[in-house]
Amino acid sequence: MSSSSAVVETPGRTKAFLRLVMIEHSVFALPFAYTAALTAMFLADRRVHWGELFVVTVCMVGLRTFAMAANRIIDREIDARNPRTATRELVTGAVSLRTAYVGSAIALVVFLGAAAMLNPLCLALAPVAVVPMVVYPYGKRFTNFPQAILGIAQAMGPVGAWLAVTGSWSWEAVVLGVAVGVWIGGFDLIYACQDVESDRENGVRSVPARFGVPAAIRGARACHLLTTLLLGWFAVLTDAGVAFWIGLAVVAGAFVYEHTIVKPNDLSKLNRAFFQTNSFVGISLFFFALLDLVVRGLGI
Repeated sequence: MSSSSAVVETPGRTKAFLRLVMIEHSVFALPFAYTAALTAMFLADRRVHWGELFVVTVCMVGLRTFAMAANRIIDREIDARNPRTATRELVTGAVSLRTAYVGSAIALVVFLGAAAMLNPLCLALAPVAVVPMVVYPYGKRFTNFPQAILGIAQAMGPVGAWLAVTGSWSWEAVVLGVAVGVWIGGFDLIYACQDVESDRENGVRSVPARFGVPAAIRGARACHLLTTLLLGWFAVLTDAGVAFWIGLAVVAGAFVYEHTIVKPNDLSKLNRAFFQTNSFVGISLFFFALLDLVVRGLGI
């Protein structure tokens, strides 16, 4: 193979790897990490520290990329047996196993390097954040509640972002982190409903596979109600203003809409609920949280 051919193929491999890790889905977690970081900055000195915010972004994207790559590597045989996931890049060969391993390793190094740039506590806790990212894909092999592990993994984002800014523990960040974890665990309950038949056939464990779709939908509704309450608690703890509460009302409305269009006997609009509604939840709450902080005096 000529060197010119290798150069031509590299962008294709990179693009396929980015599809593998669904890089665009960072929109789910990043807004809440930004909300945590900016709230911490506001409470500290009412100024945005752009350098820290950039490094927080690198941390979040690096860890999420590692987590998605690890998930795809670990689940590649399960994915091959599921018609919905049989077209994923590791199954079809669009991304080689070697490329996936290299990409995940690079993402992990980027995450750890960025954590080291923040403060000693972030670096010390960085390996802890990695653990649930690896355990989650194995969860569907030993528990009926893998979404709980996913929730723990996702809760790390806001907590880590707060630690990045302050270098110290914060219960406000924990409340926000739990809210995010419960939210994402809830909509993953909905998402898993489309794989019930395949999961049962292949021995993959999940709430819908074990308890049925109606139970999973009810569980998701309970999760999103709890998410709303936790976000309200976070607002109280941080003395949030009117704009944040308006944002929370918008989010609550989005949850109601989501559970109106997804029903146990009708999953035809599941993808709209998963991708569109949940991305709207994160972005809209961040917008109103930022607006609230600016109105209260955050210096941009």
